[in-house]
Amino acid sequence: MAEQKSLINRTIVKQAVKDAFVKLDPRVMFYNPVMFVVEIGLFATVLLMLVPGSLGEMVDTWFNISVAIILLLTILFANFAEAVAEGRGKAQSDALKQTKQDIMANRIKENGDIEQVSSTSLQKGNIVIVSQGEMIPGDGEVIEGLASVDESAITGESAPVIKESGGDFSSVTGGTRVVSDKIKLTITSNPGQSFLDQMISLVEGAQRQKTPNEIALTTVLTSLTLIFLIVIMTLPMFTSLFDFAIGIPILIALLVCLIPTTIGGLLSAIGIAGMDRVTRFNVLAMSGKAVEAAGDINTMALDKTGTITYGNRLAAEFVPAGGADQKELTEIAIVTSLYDETPEGRSVLDLAKEQGYTWEGSQYEGADIISFSAEERMSGVDHSGFRYRKGSVDAISAYVEKCDGVVPNDLKEKNENIAREGGTPLAVSIDNKILGIIHLKDTVKPGMKERFDEMRKMGIKTIMCTGDNPLTADSIAKEAGVDDYIAEAKPEDKINEAKKEQEQGKLVAMTGDGTNDAPALAQADVGLAMNSGTIAAKEAGNMVDLDSNPTKLIEVISIGKQLLITRGALTTFSIANDVAKYFAIIPAMFMVAIPEMDALNIMRLDSPVSAILSALIYNAIVIPLLIPIAMKGVKYKPFSANTLLRKNLFVYGMGGLITPFIGIKVIDLILQLFI
Repeated sequence: MAEQKSLINRTIVKQAVKDAFVKLDPRVMFYNPVMFVVEIGLFATVLLMLVPGSLGEMVDTWFNISVAIILLLTILFANFAEAVAEGRGKAQSDALKQTKQDIMANRIKENGDIEQVSSTSLQKGNIVIVSQGEMIPGDGEVIEGLASVDESAITGESAPVIKESGGDFSSVTGGTRVVSDKIKLTITSNPGQSFLDQMISLVEGAQRQKTPNEIALTTVLTSLTLIFLIVIMTLPMFTSLFDFAIGIPILIALLVCLIPTTIGGLLSAIGIAGMDRVTRFNVLAMSGKAVEAAGDINTMALDKTGTITYGNRLAAEFVPAGGADQKELTEIAIVTSLYDETPEGRSVLDLAKEQGYTWEGSQYEGADIISFSAEERMSGVDHSGFRYRKGSVDAISAYVEKCDGVVPNDLKEKNENIAREGGTPLAVSIDNKILGIIHLKDTVKPGMKERFDEMRKMGIKTIMCTGDNPLTADSIAKEAGVDDYIAEAKPEDKINEAKKEQEQGKLVAMTGDGTNDAPALAQADVGLAMNSGTIAAKEAGNMVDLDSNPTKLIEVISIGKQLLITRGALTTFSIANDVAKYFAIIPAMFMVAIPEMDALNIMRLDSPVSAILSALIYNAIVIPLLIPIAMKGVKYKPFSANTLLRKNLFVYGMGGLITPFIGIKVIDLILQLFI
């Protein structure tokens, strides 16, 4: 998955050529209105050759044949572009299908016995056991145990990841392998509905739905085609006023050159290639609409820990307060962390060991463990009548005051000093007495400030969400360069922020991996869930990052913008092409009957016949020449919308006007050698 392959290889081209002919079926062409009109023109031209004189004034037979061949090539080139895009997706799906195999699963029966069954017979809710060296038989959630899992078949990353019950790293994917230990998991999908099945369906593009933007553009192109069709149908009535008639093949050639065949032939390929770029980036988008929405994002909300910072907030210092003894503070901090399995909790014990402290954990067996919660924002242990707590300074202060204790006078100052340094302070208390603060340090990832500057150039507002206190949040926000932040964020704060931005008419993107992130991921226009996260998070989002890299949201937005820019750039080029082709065909058609029209023949084309054929040939060959751009996408750099518009109008607008003049003239010179 992660390995980037060449744009087009021999196998893809060979299959695409076959598919281009298969797609000539009118039932398939009907869904591309522009090219369907071209195919109707092809049938009419062929009928002219088979039944001479049946469709109007005759022209030379060789001209009919030439027009028919060029129209056929025009359609085949358009079909080829779409087939190449689909072929890249099918190549990916073939690789994924090799991963998807019939695996034997150890299913636990209701009476507790274990039976071996095929993975294809597993149903949602079944409980299975997977041991070291075995393949995970289906998507599931770990309910017991801890194991190291090799996900390289899905993500391309060779390093195994730890999966354990509870928390945000309990989700496993079918087709991955357990490399150590043993886990018990519950199956979360029925046969044919697994994560791998969704990926295969996506990359094959068999059920690809057009995005709203693509539908709107198709409607515009269809309308333009209909307008030009009406113009061509009424044209003979006007030419009769000048006592001359235009042959049907010439009218067909004129219609094909005037309608937006270039973008009509490439539109589907652009959409498929856009989805392909996302999947090659190890992101599973549930629909093309999600990718397209990413290109229009106005606001991006990201978690601080693990996204903007490394996330390894480790204990760096024990800071006494209120005259408390350093040793007593450290010993109480140890007790509060004995049953805290978070990296922060373990780091407290590591720091204490480094400072020479030892303890006997068995003396606290049977203690009541107070787990951390987002609402209470504290954790700890109750043992032998004592209440040991650690948590945010505000939460511990409120807890102590509630127990008729007194908050030390210097606690606020020490808290603010740590927060200003970008650290995270955790207050430590026993019963109603606060002993001091544990100083946790986190580090902003290199290059984040520059990346957020890029977002700003795109007109995207960045918001950092963190559970830290306002002072810490403000310090990290300034260092990272985000536009705004939400401190002490609860799950409802994230979803409320998304709603607030959306009420202002903005599109919002969010990342998350936990069950508590699910509401915000569902509310956001683009919700990027981590593959390592919970099933709830992955079901709520409309994108899943297989690499579980929260910062990838920035790249996803860039891909979305590249998709929109590519579509807009090639549409601009196509319409500009049509303007230039007017000056090739219109004067050529009328200058015999109206000599004054020769003044418009600015390309000085040799004859009406060569002018028409030159424009028609150019119209056909420009489609395959633009396939690499449609597949790879227009190179995107973070600029403002106005700057991008001016650049595209200059490059693709002016390029679309100038290129046909050069191309048609060169083709005309070549045709003079044969006509």
